[in-house]
Amino acid sequence: GNKRASDDLKGLTRESERSSERSSEREMVLKATQLGSRAGAPRLAAQSRAVRRGGSRGISTARAAMDPSKTAVVLIEYQNEFTTEGGKLHDAVKGTMDSTGMLANTKSVVEKARAQGCKIVHAPISFSDDYKELSDGIYGILANVKEGGCFKASEWGAQICDELAPAEGDVVIEGKRGLDGFASTNLDFVLRQNQIENVVLGGFLTNCCVESTMRTAYEKGYQVVTLTDCTAATSEQELEASVNNTWPMFSKPMTSEDFLGNL
Repeated sequence: GNKRASDDLKGLTRESERSSERSSEREMVLKATQLGSRAGAPRLAAQSRAVRRGGSRGISTARAAMDPSKTAVVLIEYQNEFTTEGGKLHDAVKGTMDSTGMLANTKSVVEKARAQGCKIVHAPISFSDDYKELSDGIYGILANVKEGGCFKASEWGAQICDELAPAEGDVVIEGKRGLDGFASTNLDFVLRQNQIENVVLGGFLTNCCVESTMRTAYEKGYQVVTLTDCTAATSEQELEASVNNTWPMFSKPMTSEDFLGNL
């Protein structure tokens, strides 16, 4: 049932936690080298935490203004399975959803960004009832999705949550079957057709689909912003590790308030 799916997802992500911690240490050393001092790495981590919590503590979060007409807010998997009580994976992410206030923050971002002329892009994941899109030998997180019966297109769990229901002018991306929002979809086509240069990310999971999409957007040459208070993971440790150690390598992390202030 829902508890098993949530437990499986938590178990899988905990397995990666130890290796994430080791890779995080390596990344921190690399950053320290780039800054010319080992002391630079913990300083960068402290800055990331301060930005995520919305208090600069003397750290400048000023960014160049973004043109709304060239900016897309990409909403990754804001679907009932994650967002809503009764969703098969909701219990696994509820803790970090509550700690960041990510659903209310995202709703505020979407309403204000849409009003200013940003393109709102929804990137849901879904599968057929028999998961024919996935191989019999699928492993990792997608195996847990399949075994848990999650994100079936025919079910309520795969629907975009009511709080972020697509409005007129929004775009719903087609074909997301994996982690990276670009890999099996028309996302890049939609962004380029709309002359988008700035890609702003929020959603689930912080260290999985959000991070995968962030890396590809960076490689494709977009200006990438990740919203530090608009994502959720299965634990605070995983969320912090991704936001503090990985996001700054491939994006410009900022709070939802800072982003809206730069439009």
